[in-house]
Amino acid sequence: MIFLPHHQSSRENTDTTFKDAHIYVHLKAVYILSLKKGGGKGHDGWVGAAQKFLHRDGSKGKARALSSLASGKTMNQILTQKPHDMLAATLSEEMAAVNTLIRTRMASKHAPRIPEVTAHLVEAGGKRLRPMLTLAAARLCGYSGDNHVKLAATVEFIHTATLLHDDVVDESGQRRGRPTANLLWDNKSSVLVGDYLFARSFQLMVETGSLRVLDILANASATIAEGEVLQMTAASDLATDEDIYLQVVRGKTAALFSAATQAGGVIAEASEAEVDALYAYGDALGIAFQIADDLLDYQGDSSATGKNVGDDFRERKLTLPVIKAVAQATAEERAFWVRTIEKGRQDEGDLDHALALMDKYDTLGATRRDAMAWVAKAQDALTALPEDPIRQMLHDLADYVVARLA
Repeated sequence: MIFLPHHQSSRENTDTTFKDAHIYVHLKAVYILSLKKGGGKGHDGWVGAAQKFLHRDGSKGKARALSSLASGKTMNQILTQKPHDMLAATLSEEMAAVNTLIRTRMASKHAPRIPEVTAHLVEAGGKRLRPMLTLAAARLCGYSGDNHVKLAATVEFIHTATLLHDDVVDESGQRRGRPTANLLWDNKSSVLVGDYLFARSFQLMVETGSLRVLDILANASATIAEGEVLQMTAASDLATDEDIYLQVVRGKTAALFSAATQAGGVIAEASEAEVDALYAYGDALGIAFQIADDLLDYQGDSSATGKNVGDDFRERKLTLPVIKAVAQATAEERAFWVRTIEKGRQDEGDLDHALALMDKYDTLGATRRDAMAWVAKAQDALTALPEDPIRQMLHDLADYVVARLA
């Protein structure tokens, strides 16, 4: 038996269906092996059966070896494939349509600065994870139209708009290894172009003709803004506990993840159970993603993350590892956190002391376990969705969120 990642049957669209299956088999064949260490669950049976099916040579079912495995160079390329790369390969045609639509809709006849500023961020090489989630959810639920492309572009516009605004609020000078738009142009341009993208996103939502989708994405936009305001007031307040932190994370990150997956299910007219499962997956994945990012700030590789270790500490941000340390602090330790986080008086060696306190209470380990628990919730939600290679890719994507913490 072979699972075809395209929603149409092989008879209806042979070329597209088998091309998608071929891409998946080539990537999955070695990806199974590479994820064993990180806990990923590969379906070896899919690959074996697919090899026999896709590489028949007419000799009574005898299967040739996967051509991609015959070349050491290609083997190395496949070994480096990450779950989001596999998803991008499977959704390549739809993502190309999304990128074309984004470039078209970010144009402006009267204000050339709008495409200049937008292109600087949109073309910066992000993973496009959020729009891919929308496309994946729609295809997983059997969608055959093109409104999911509009929704994916909508999600990316909302995300880009929030990044432009965030960089102004945070006074950031760098994003994705490049100078921020507010640094290259100015704060006014960043804020106004962000507003323009929000407006464009609502135009795209309306074009789908789905009032429910409009409701989902409008609510997500409001939740994101609310989360950013809450973070601004809670970031350096030692009274911030894990519940408030979770509320901030749901606003600033998880809201758009869950809206992206939920909207994909709605546009595909999936059952309520499936739409709820897609929401739960996106919510849990977004929370795990943000917790992992906060953890990487204290133990990540700067060359890989693009951030210096301890940036959150220097910026006085109360993230989960510090919140856990503050909750267990002695009076003397709490005074340290008050001075460095609440009052912002930091001296040389303070970061090392902060790391020592986190090590004392194993808050980095506890934070990692929290991220893994949210990954498990995301994967549990997927069991209510149709069995399909895309579902397995979404499962593996959740694994990768914590695999990068190893």
